[in-house]
Amino acid sequence: MPLLSVFVMLLVIRGVTPVCRLWATVQPPELTKDADLSLGGIFTFRTGYKFSVPTFESVPDPPECLNINAREFKFAQTMIFAIEEINQNPSILPNHTLGYKIYNLCGMSSIIKSAVDLASGQRKIIDERNCTEADTVLAIIGHSGSTPTMGFARIMGRFQIPVVSHFATCACLSDREEFPSFFRTIPSDLHQSRALAKLVKFFGWTWVGAISNINDYGINGITRFMHAAQEEGVCIEYNMAFEQTDHLRELMKVVETVKYSTSKVIVAFMSHREIKVLADELYKQNITGLQWVGSDAWITDHSLTDTEGHNILLGSLGFVVNRAQIPGLEEHLRRLHPSRFPHSQFVRDFWEDTFDCSLNETADTRRKPCSGAESLQNTDTFFTDVSELRFTHNVYKSVYAVAHSLHNLVTCEEGKGHFSDRSCADPEHIQPWQVLHYLQHINFTTLQGERVMFDPSGDSPARYELINLQHVTSGTMNVATVGFFDATLAHERQFKMNGVQIVWGGGSRTVPVSVCSDSCPPGKHKVLQKGKPVCCYDCIPCPDGEISNITDSVECIKCPIEYWPNTRGDTCILKEIEFLSYSEIMGIILTIFCLVGAVLTVLIALVFFHNRQTPVVRANNSELSFLLLFSLTLCFLCSLTFIGRPSEWSCMLRHTAFGITFVLCISCILGKTIVVLMAFKATLPGSNVMKWFGPAQQRLSVLAFTLIQVLICILWLTIKPPFPLKNTEHYKEKIILECALGSPVGFWAVLGYIGLLALLCFVLAFLARKLPDNFNEAKFITFSMLIFCAVWMTFIPAYVSSPGKFTVAVEIFAILASSYGLLFCIFIPKCYIILLRPEQNTKKHMMRKPNDSHL
Repeated sequence: MPLLSVFVMLLVIRGVTPVCRLWATVQPPELTKDADLSLGGIFTFRTGYKFSVPTFESVPDPPECLNINAREFKFAQTMIFAIEEINQNPSILPNHTLGYKIYNLCGMSSIIKSAVDLASGQRKIIDERNCTEADTVLAIIGHSGSTPTMGFARIMGRFQIPVVSHFATCACLSDREEFPSFFRTIPSDLHQSRALAKLVKFFGWTWVGAISNINDYGINGITRFMHAAQEEGVCIEYNMAFEQTDHLRELMKVVETVKYSTSKVIVAFMSHREIKVLADELYKQNITGLQWVGSDAWITDHSLTDTEGHNILLGSLGFVVNRAQIPGLEEHLRRLHPSRFPHSQFVRDFWEDTFDCSLNETADTRRKPCSGAESLQNTDTFFTDVSELRFTHNVYKSVYAVAHSLHNLVTCEEGKGHFSDRSCADPEHIQPWQVLHYLQHINFTTLQGERVMFDPSGDSPARYELINLQHVTSGTMNVATVGFFDATLAHERQFKMNGVQIVWGGGSRTVPVSVCSDSCPPGKHKVLQKGKPVCCYDCIPCPDGEISNITDSVECIKCPIEYWPNTRGDTCILKEIEFLSYSEIMGIILTIFCLVGAVLTVLIALVFFHNRQTPVVRANNSELSFLLLFSLTLCFLCSLTFIGRPSEWSCMLRHTAFGITFVLCISCILGKTIVVLMAFKATLPGSNVMKWFGPAQQRLSVLAFTLIQVLICILWLTIKPPFPLKNTEHYKEKIILECALGSPVGFWAVLGYIGLLALLCFVLAFLARKLPDNFNEAKFITFSMLIFCAVWMTFIPAYVSSPGKFTVAVEIFAILASSYGLLFCIFIPKCYIILLRPEQNTKKHMMRKPNDSHL
């Protein structure tokens, strides 16, 4: 538009025109009706257009619009129906009537020019010079597209003229600084994007593709969806955009991306024009089996049934505004006739296209002349179909929203107004900015029971139906409501399904799977694949001691100290308790050996007691022999304290009893060895050494050696005694109940003292092994001490390296082996003589030298 024309228009709006001037305007409204108060409407009754090549010598012709868009025409007729219904309602604007000026245009430039024309209102003739004064509309209904609406809503906002859209969903229009006068009866795409993200997440689709228009609606919508999807844990494999007017090469890029992608779900934020082009191309290349998730701009558009690839879209899911009924609308639509709008060329074209006839009898056309009997009363077309009133109902609500604002304005009582000093507007000179103020505060319920209000950004409450395209054929489209979304509810209650069976992409009855990686079952956790989105991962078993009890766990949970994962790794179970018990085979065998050793020792003691007067028993100090047998019995029995569940008392008893009984045993053997040596010394002339090694001295020596061990044990138990311990370090999967040493120094002091006495005994016995006695006990003691030392030298590395209960078993084995060694080496030879060779159990035989010959 020339700058001079814009300047003149502004002067007209501001009311400062000193003289009447003529200037060029755009084409007149397609549908118009004069009244006290006028509303504007901008719709696009045709789809597609072409431009003429500019010559730069004259004003360019407006774009030529092509195909008829019945849906947009139904929107305009619904606006007219709502205005007529309001005019007939005495409770709304009783002393005023509403009129309308509805423009039918295509192309951004013509839409903006029409909006400016509605704002300037140069249609009221004031004198014979055919000049006009401003007759500005009080509000504008439309447009259906976000980008065109942004174009003129930005301009209308500067003049504070309300714009109420029924279909423009771009979230960018909620910016009050840029669009201060914009309202809409359809929810913002901000809510639809979040609803789509929740829908995708609900069905477990974490790997999806995204396609959009290259315009404000598509780019803003898909961007907000991607942000919402990221919050829901959904990854976008690709994000492509194209426009219907793009070169074929751009479309083929999108098709190739879809063809070679691994995601099976596509979220399409685009208009019906682009989705039809894309579906046709996918159909030609036989790219099927995809699950489409669509925005409200195309999901219910019946023109999709005209495409070759309509079957590609079978099973699509998408959110749309709630369906409603408008009583009387169908009758209004069926009463349409060219005679009602004699100046509308579009109505004539629509009529001719519907009935395939010509209203112009003189025109050269292939169509037959219209008979005049044509009527929509018995004709079923998309135009007269009122079974799916969704966006059409938004037009109806938009008109009523403006009407209620005007009603509140004209019925204002002085002193209760909304302007300065609580004043009211002049009902005879209503200004658009006054309507804008009242429109922001409306709150009413329609005849259908739906509440209409606007938030501070001019948006309506977000409520959607989730629909499913269950049958799509050429000319027909059947949809089913399968769920709902209500953004006004609590977060966890916003989205719900209603149990209706869904038809999935391609007509399948099975829910499609669209993931980059399969879900990780419990027992495993996700490890991201390098360089890929978070939805692409490997499933790795949890480390030892950790579990995951949910699907797709990001990290594993460490089990408590006394618990361990089960075989599946999804539950912590109590660890197996391990200790050497009487009920297991090893415990039973060791117990038997302990008892057998003790019983055998007692039997030997009984044999010795019964034969206590015989030379063999008396030869080597029978008193020490009986004390040795008693100590050996205790050694066998103390092994039993190592078997069973460790307790505080058993831990202290087992080590101290073992240490004291073994020292008592070795002390007796040491005394016997010393007696053998001293007895030989006593046979030498002039030797009186035996007086120092009599029975009393022997008893004192055994007592002294034993008291030293008792003292060591008392110090050990006093300073840091052994205690029961749950060992969880040696085995991760089980708990070993054992006796901790408390003070390792005390334990090794006890063992060291036993070893010292054993070594001393071994040395003395070794020195006395060849003394000239027929029955020299020293050689048997030497052999027994050799076994004893060998056993305990082997015990130390075995004890340190044995795990769990085997540590206890090794210790018991060392005690039993050394005890049996002492018992057998020292006492079995004597029992052999007593029981089997009694002829050798004589003093004469005992006193004879080994090299004496038999008599």
